[in-house]
Amino acid sequence: MNSPLIVVADADAIVGQASPSDNLHNRAVRTAQRLAELNAQIVYPVTAIVEATTHIQRVLGSTVTAYGTAINFIDPNINIVEVNQQTIRHALDYFSPITSKKNTLYDCIVAAVAREYDADAIFSFDKFYKKKGFKLASEL
Repeated sequence: MNSPLIVVADADAIVGQASPSDNLHNRAVRTAQRLAELNAQIVYPVTAIVEATTHIQRVLGSTVTAYGTAINFIDPNINIVEVNQQTIRHALDYFSPITSKKNTLYDCIVAAVAREYDADAIFSFDKFYKKKGFKLASEL
């Protein structure tokens, strides 16, 4: 029996799905539907959830959508991964003083979680992950 695909979600995928006005909304919804068809196990680093809801609230200006997004994550069927000191240590393999300002420690934590879980892909549209050798969920 084949084990399910493991996909780690980044904040841009969460924001894209939650916000119909987001540029990535249609792509994020299509990718999420494809992952459901593949019966993929999606892993959400807690930091990606916090980053996404903060972006929705502060940048997109919708506390209602941020709250609604956060509420979705109390579902016990959603696999949320806590970030600990070891995860941050692994994230530093992707983060340095010369890292682009666009590639934050949040992104590096997603990469570290993907490595820790031996993920098949990362649910993101950020080319940073491709540059680091990961497959994007849209490629599955």
